[in-house]
Amino acid sequence: MTRYQKLLAESNGGVARITLNRPEKRNALDPELISELRDAIAASARGESTRVVLLKGAGKDFCSGMDLAALEKSMQADVLENRSNAQALANLFLAMRRHPRPIVAAVQGRALAGGCGLATAADIILAAQSAQFGYTEVNIGFVPAIVIAILRRSLSEKRAFELITSGEIISAETASRYGLINRVFPDETFPSDVENYVAKLASRSPSAVTLSKQLLYHTDAMGFEAALEAGVEINAIARMTEDCKRGVGEFLKKAR
Repeated sequence: MTRYQKLLAESNGGVARITLNRPEKRNALDPELISELRDAIAASARGESTRVVLLKGAGKDFCSGMDLAALEKSMQADVLENRSNAQALANLFLAMRRHPRPIVAAVQGRALAGGCGLATAADIILAAQSAQFGYTEVNIGFVPAIVIAILRRSLSEKRAFELITSGEIISAETASRYGLINRVFPDETFPSDVENYVAKLASRSPSAVTLSKQLLYHTDAMGFEAALEAGVEINAIARMTEDCKRGVGEFLKKAR
């Protein structure tokens, strides 16, 4: 286990587990926690045995957003310092996007403001039935600016606009209906359901999953023909991986 001040990070069974560890602050984000998250994400990307990254929060909540002390301090900072802090969060989201393995956010309790943004930056979101989500920044005259680049790729434009301008807190069931999250599990079985989901994902071909994630996000800003061409390149690469050769061989053996 790597030692951090505000999070826990460990890896076993192909799963790198990163836990926001400020339960007394509802895992609120501050510059130190964001820096530690960036380091832990980078370390998990270097781990040869890592197949999946599981991101969660200690205690009752996933993450309540920005730490109040950090928020108050930012009101006294100049534009360069505030820009540096915003860039740090953007760099974290970019590192999650570029991570070679899938990142799964397991959300219990509240994921609000920057905490909802952090969950949205993951590739997959699993939620307990009682979980709540909301981009609540507008309620204090602020803007969920960094996450918008991801949110507009996850939801329809009108739905994204509604969420970021209303500041509404929505249930896990509503978030699922909107397409914001992937799965909702009962509260009482949530920990085991998450572990089962992550274990199943970790059992998939690492090369196939990595190439799939790379291609999906690589085609974000491409036109149709360019995206097809990118698919051709990944298709050809995938055929040459050991995972694919082994998988095809086993399939053909069974078919015969």
